[in-house]
Amino acid sequence: MGFTSGPSQILSPSCGSSNAADAADSAAPSTLLGPSLQVHSAFAEQNSKRIVLALQSGIKIRKDATPLAKIPGLLDALLQVIDDWCDIALTRVLVKAPRVRLLGANSAVTGFGLEYEALNSNESVPNPSTGSGAANRDSSVRKSTSKSRPAGLWFEEDGLFNLDEGARIEKQQTAVAASNIVRNFSFMADNEVIMSQHRHCLETLFQCLADYVTEDEELVTNALETIVNIGPLIDLRIFSSSKPSFIKMTQKRAVQALMGVLGSAVKAWHCAAAELVGRLIINPDNEPFLLPSASQIYKRLVDIMSQPATDAQAAAIGALYNLSEINMDIRLKLASERWAIDRLLKVIKMPHPVPEVCRKSATILENLVSEPQNKPLMLVHENAFAEMLFSDPRYSDIFARILYELTSRPSNKMASARGIWGM
Repeated sequence: MGFTSGPSQILSPSCGSSNAADAADSAAPSTLLGPSLQVHSAFAEQNSKRIVLALQSGIKIRKDATPLAKIPGLLDALLQVIDDWCDIALTRVLVKAPRVRLLGANSAVTGFGLEYEALNSNESVPNPSTGSGAANRDSSVRKSTSKSRPAGLWFEEDGLFNLDEGARIEKQQTAVAASNIVRNFSFMADNEVIMSQHRHCLETLFQCLADYVTEDEELVTNALETIVNIGPLIDLRIFSSSKPSFIKMTQKRAVQALMGVLGSAVKAWHCAAAELVGRLIINPDNEPFLLPSASQIYKRLVDIMSQPATDAQAAAIGALYNLSEINMDIRLKLASERWAIDRLLKVIKMPHPVPEVCRKSATILENLVSEPQNKPLMLVHENAFAEMLFSDPRYSDIFARILYELTSRPSNKMASARGIWGM
């Protein structure tokens, strides 16, 4: 189904002008199978309700440049598609063990009898164990074949009205497509405030992160990139606000979801997750929720600094820079973290292709040496600091201050400040 640029004309595969239908087909990508929805920038505002209803019906979608997040109900419709279908297909390791069937057991022609058991015993649809969509239902295990089957049979993997493998995959692909559209919205400046203050949007995105083990990898990537884009505007207190809640998400679960992705085996997520930490901590209201996990966070960020990818290094250093600026306890623990100082120096010596990353690394070291308790740990690297002072004039001012802090006596610190500034 496609929409033309006219005020109310609607085209579908079974009706309308053939020329217009051919034009719509040529505009759609070849990989877009089944019915689709095309929205043109000149589409009339009075048809917005039709768009929302079409999205709620579950058809596939493609987006043009129109900021669709401004259309009332559109964002919720996309999120509902993700909620319902994101966890509809799980990996085979989560497939339930086969159980005895009664329906059509004495018949070989119903499609649910003996021949179905023989041919499709390994093709049962897995019952999702995690996620937030409508497909996530509790399954009751049959203990005795003599008992009557529960009403939940119709929603089990051997129910009459369940979907086949192809339909399940198609629905999950639709959820991924919807998540991609939400991600595209987050790149539009006009949508950032709308999405960051939309509780359903944040709940769905963080739920995708929480289910990263079983969710589609592309869906998790889209959710993560969306949160990164709107990260500076996110206030985690929204999960305890009076706004309507669609998924049970709390501040603690949101941080745990972020920590899970940050420590996952998918390296492509590490950069975005580290950058998200740095953006969330900018908001002072988020500190009470992030600081309890600070020790795990900075340990993981130090590990990410060892990766050869320069973008991951930049994201980790940016997050450490923000963390070290706000909390003394983090500065104390980061200085004693193994390899932390060495890796910060290595980023400057390489040097990192982005000079601002090197300056942030040097500033982190300056923040660490500003704590008197860290001086014994920092004195071990005094020669390295002196070498950096003369090797690169761009950061010589920072390393000069670092060496001054290391060599000055605490008792003379105030006297020196008075002499310099005429206090």
